[in-house]
Amino acid sequence: MNQPPERALGRVIACDGSRATILSAVSTGSWLAGDAWAIGRMVSINLGSSRIVALVYKLHAVEPAWSEAEENPIRVEVELLGEVLESADGRTRFQSGISTFPPIGAIAHRIRAGDLALVHDLGDRGGVEIGHVTQDASIPATVSIQDMLSRHFALVGTTGVGKSSAVALLLRRAVSVRPRLRVLILDPHNEYSSAFPDLALTIDGESLDLPFWMFRQEEFAEVVFRGRAPLDDEPDILREVVLAARARYRMPSSGQDMARDLGSSLLKRPLDLGAPRQPAEAPQGGVVDAATPYRLKDAFAVIDEMIGLHEQRWPRAALRSLKVRLESLHADPRYRFMFGRANMYETVAPILAQVFRIPMHGRPITAFQLGGLPGEVVNAVASVLSRLAFDLAAASQGACEILVLCEEAHRYVPSDTSLGFAPTRQALARIAKEGRKYGAYLGIVTQRPGELDPTILSQCSTVFAMRLANERDQQIIRSAISDASASTINFLSSIGNREAIAFGEGVATTMRMRFAELKPHELPAMGARGGEAAVRLEPTLDDMVRRMRA
Repeated sequence: MNQPPERALGRVIACDGSRATILSAVSTGSWLAGDAWAIGRMVSINLGSSRIVALVYKLHAVEPAWSEAEENPIRVEVELLGEVLESADGRTRFQSGISTFPPIGAIAHRIRAGDLALVHDLGDRGGVEIGHVTQDASIPATVSIQDMLSRHFALVGTTGVGKSSAVALLLRRAVSVRPRLRVLILDPHNEYSSAFPDLALTIDGESLDLPFWMFRQEEFAEVVFRGRAPLDDEPDILREVVLAARARYRMPSSGQDMARDLGSSLLKRPLDLGAPRQPAEAPQGGVVDAATPYRLKDAFAVIDEMIGLHEQRWPRAALRSLKVRLESLHADPRYRFMFGRANMYETVAPILAQVFRIPMHGRPITAFQLGGLPGEVVNAVASVLSRLAFDLAAASQGACEILVLCEEAHRYVPSDTSLGFAPTRQALARIAKEGRKYGAYLGIVTQRPGELDPTILSQCSTVFAMRLANERDQQIIRSAISDASASTINFLSSIGNREAIAFGEGVATTMRMRFAELKPHELPAMGARGGEAAVRLEPTLDDMVRRMRA
């Protein structure tokens, strides 16, 4: 346990149980040395039978004036992380927490490379390398993919720090060690299709089929009423129309009889048509929410018959308005993914096969490009996909593992509960709270953690915090760190690109690390820089107009 004298840095002069103060000295000629005191670096405190590992989080000079000729005393504030224990046979291990606190006068040393590696070693948990430790590039930064996924994870950071590249790297590592894992990326910026040319299927507005009859009542209402709050009668009218249209699809021969009953008992009581029920845990919405087909032409016929009834249950103006809305949606080419081929499908099976890669055929990732969809339908589509991911994982009893990677998550689960779309919030919260039991996992990516629902973030047990300049965002991350290294967040606003503070279940201890660089063809599209961007051809005016219309 003896340390070479040249590795000694100072002595402990104060300790309060979780932090300590070290008195040291620096001279003008040595203050630029690479191994000198620096914020965010780890040091060790020698106790003879063990070595305490501490993190430097604050430095200040003792004297107000600087001496060029002599050494200048400095006070170094450190946070105690854990200790390296050495057995009689020479084997060492690191344990979090402190069993023996440093006495006054204990010597602080530059940490050994072996001890630093030991601090970040996952042991028998099977870590996967995702980069290197910032303090020593020779030490790999590893993460337990199993713990990261099963207890959900989040990656936060301001724009331009390398979030998308870090996400692409984590997903590549995840699918390489979890062969049963399927990944659904909710991609609002259409940037991930280029990141996985060998692993992903890209679904955009042109190739997507998500029939309208797969939408639940609230989801379909969000589309029909284009995001505005429906008027008092509108949700009930839409519900009754859908119920009757579903009944006609299943029993077409009884259409004439049903037409005579439109004003009476048929639409005044819940229908039980033998449609498949949702799982017991799912919110119950009657057969109107069962994923069974129906035809819009039947819905139009139902509305016409309701308008023609002698005894009106609903205002004719409201009925006509609903029909016009449905007709305009059906005719709008932007909604072709919902209505264009909807009645070519009798079940949800082919839709699930495409979206969730069953079978995989070597491409376990689906890059779902939300950016090409109408803005007013994005929330509803995200709700449908998240709900289906959970239901599919539950139906497989864990055999089909699904990771829902939610980019710009603050859009879907904002901290203000009056904002956003309630069904999307519920679907994502359900994965976060119950998904682990069934193999449904959640990955949250956002540049605004302060605007994200804190209950969702609290369910993510592994967090990669990249540079955050906003004080509110930093405070959210600071409150999420439960271990002894909360002071790490103090310099979160100044870490470099591709750097992150990783903490939680998936890592051995809180670590400052730098993500590995991806190959150029593995970078997300919006991450293209330099020569690649320079040679990109400018689209024609017709192309740009077509994209604007889409």
